[in-house]
Amino acid sequence: MTAPTPPAPPALPVIDSRRGWHVAVQWGFTTAMAQGARRIVAVDPTFADWPLDDAALLQGMTDWLRLPQRRLVLLAANFDELPRRCPRFNVWRTPWTHAIEGWQVPEDLARDLPTVLSCDGAVSVQLIDALHWRGRAALDERRARQWCEVIDVVLQRSERSLAVRTLGL
Repeated sequence: MTAPTPPAPPALPVIDSRRGWHVAVQWGFTTAMAQGARRIVAVDPTFADWPLDDAALLQGMTDWLRLPQRRLVLLAANFDELPRRCPRFNVWRTPWTHAIEGWQVPEDLARDLPTVLSCDGAVSVQLIDALHWRGRAALDERRARQWCEVIDVVLQRSERSLAVRTLGL
């Protein structure tokens, strides 16, 4: 008798276009949630080009956030574009304010802010060249841990932001 063949690891998405970036972000979220990540961190100057309005992605995040001790952390230079570009996400996050943290970096760190998705597991997705839509996705615990450490340093200097309801007159 021969031993059963183990399942092949999931193919890593190729980031070589805007569509490839969207596929990679969805893959990153889905893979991190499937691997049982407790914390997923997304970093971008504005989140203007993230597929956060995707219905399947939002349903997956809903199921994931229902599990205990799950946290979605968003770190941006500003969140001005997010409500306009991702209205479905903006409405969806309202009941999840206890599990979704929005952080704004200080102005002096904003220009060096990477575009990356990482988790406390092995998943990382990085957009290296936003002009030509080039990046990399990885299933590497060391790389994901390095990203989390870099992001945590920036989070220590950042302020809570992304209010569910903005106050106004």
